[in-house]
Amino acid sequence: MSSPSKLYEESGKIKISVRLGKRLENISKDALAEPEEFWAEQAKSLVWSKEWDKVLDWHPPFAKWFTGGKLNASVNCLDRHIKTDIKNKAAIIWEGENGETRTLSYFQLYKEVNKFANVLKKLNVSKGDRVTIYMPMLPELPIAMLGCARIGAVHSVVFSGFSAQALQDRINDAQSKIVITADGGVRKGKLIELKKVVDESLPFVPSVEHVIVLKRAGNDVMLGSKDHWWNELMEGAKPYCTPVQVESTHPLYILYTSGTTGKPKGVIHGTGGYLTHVYATAKWVFDFGSQDIFFCTADIGWVTGHSYIVYAPLMHGATEIMYEGAADFPKPDRYWAIVEKHGATILYTTPTALRMYMKYGDEIPNSFDLSSLRLLGTVGEPINPEVWMWYFKTIGKERCPIVDTWWQTETGGIMLSMCTGIETIPMKPGSATFPVPGVDAVVVDEKGKTVPAGTKGYIVVRRPWPGMLLTLWGDDEKYRQVYWSKFAGMYYPGDYALNDQDGYLWLLGRADDVLKVAGHRLGTMELESAFVSHKAIAEAAVAGRPDSTKGEAIIAFLVPKEGYAKSENLRKEVVAHIRSTLGSIATPDEVYFVSKLPKTRSGKIMRRLLKSIASGDKIGDVTTLEDGAAIDEVKQAYEDLKNVVES
Repeated sequence: MSSPSKLYEESGKIKISVRLGKRLENISKDALAEPEEFWAEQAKSLVWSKEWDKVLDWHPPFAKWFTGGKLNASVNCLDRHIKTDIKNKAAIIWEGENGETRTLSYFQLYKEVNKFANVLKKLNVSKGDRVTIYMPMLPELPIAMLGCARIGAVHSVVFSGFSAQALQDRINDAQSKIVITADGGVRKGKLIELKKVVDESLPFVPSVEHVIVLKRAGNDVMLGSKDHWWNELMEGAKPYCTPVQVESTHPLYILYTSGTTGKPKGVIHGTGGYLTHVYATAKWVFDFGSQDIFFCTADIGWVTGHSYIVYAPLMHGATEIMYEGAADFPKPDRYWAIVEKHGATILYTTPTALRMYMKYGDEIPNSFDLSSLRLLGTVGEPINPEVWMWYFKTIGKERCPIVDTWWQTETGGIMLSMCTGIETIPMKPGSATFPVPGVDAVVVDEKGKTVPAGTKGYIVVRRPWPGMLLTLWGDDEKYRQVYWSKFAGMYYPGDYALNDQDGYLWLLGRADDVLKVAGHRLGTMELESAFVSHKAIAEAAVAGRPDSTKGEAIIAFLVPKEGYAKSENLRKEVVAHIRSTLGSIATPDEVYFVSKLPKTRSGKIMRRLLKSIASGDKIGDVTTLEDGAAIDEVKQAYEDLKNVVES
């Protein structure tokens, strides 16, 4: 069986010159030898109104960072810049799907946040109260978040693609006093009626006292007794709000993660530890400079948007691009058009988006001037080596390093990545390289013992880090069970991985997505990477189906590249490629060609739907699906091939 690195052996180790610093190995070694001293030094980059008494209060599995210290998140993002040259620098460059743009300087953003904080105070929101935010990707979204942080309220952003039921569940769990929304949003040219969704939820969320509505889409909405227009509230608001200095351990936000079963988990992140972690990792990974224009394509409804659109870039005084719209509407060129238009220097996006763009070939990105880019990044899932190489060659023109970052909602910030702000290291297409300084991540077996190089296992973190979640909202026991019960004293994120001979880490997919085929454990990531390494395949998703002989059968759904037709010959060619690349044990039982895969609006493939189709189970909730036609096409392809076999 080949290791993931063998999938792109011919690419070798690609070394690119970036700014050199003290060797990463030495920094990481020192950080793990004296972790409290190391993180205390990183925390000094923040603005504290009162310094901490103790760096870490660790009562496994609960960690409290910088106890006794006090600070305010909005001060760290905005006030710290107002008496510097950054004051009049662009903070946010916003672009809508139709090409409309807005730019807010740091001073303008500061004023809007102060005014909105006073709006919240006037509606009787105070420290510790929860505020649910259900908005499109507009500058008012980070304004609302930072307005909450300024008065010590806890924000809970709900992704604007969620249904009324999903919104209702999250509001009720957090017991939010306020909901902030818009009359509507725009996605692929269509109106998304957000206020209507809130109205459907309102009778079932008794804790809500007020709803603030931003005029965005211009559609007709009905205002009820609890509703207020954003602009009317802001017109009378005072331009300065004294920031509430909160304890370092005070919750900054709740962000819900969806499980396949049960109610969503409310991940709680504190203030001092979380801000320290995201500030430090942004410095190490992205190495922000005064001329950088940072384009993170994530939605703020997910943790990437919280950490690396709202908090880290603003703390660093960076200029960032916010985009409201789809990557492929009205044409599959939006990211490249935005990079060219605004001169983006750093692009941080998802492997899913790259695979979609890759399907259309090189001609589209080659028609844009991407020379402003100096650094490329990926997030959300492991990147296939073939896609990595396309990103490196076609988008970065073989001159931009790629930071392949691994982390989770629960970790708060980046855990594994190359750190261009510290030192250049050789890159391996598809590997997340090493843990960032201060993070003790290793691969272990079922018994929690570290495994030798080349052996698959589970990635774990053996000691606390500042960005880690405090607990789950209202459920300490579930926090213990979900993250700390599998391996004693170690955080278990639920991912399958291995270290290669050079110590580089490779993520192989979610542990619950690992297929057990005739006694062999195969990660979905390594299987999908093997499919995508075929010259004709742009995207791949693999699911398992129960099999009485082998335990699980491998079912593959493949999207061919432009210019390649679906055919039986292509099917045979792809199967032969898998056998030669990974071995006969990885031979798929069934291969289906489709033009698109079912994805969420955040770009993640909904593998559970594919597994349900292959297993004949009920599909379940699909409210976050980007394009309902994709699931219909997958179902039809499955039925068509099944009918051919049966006949």
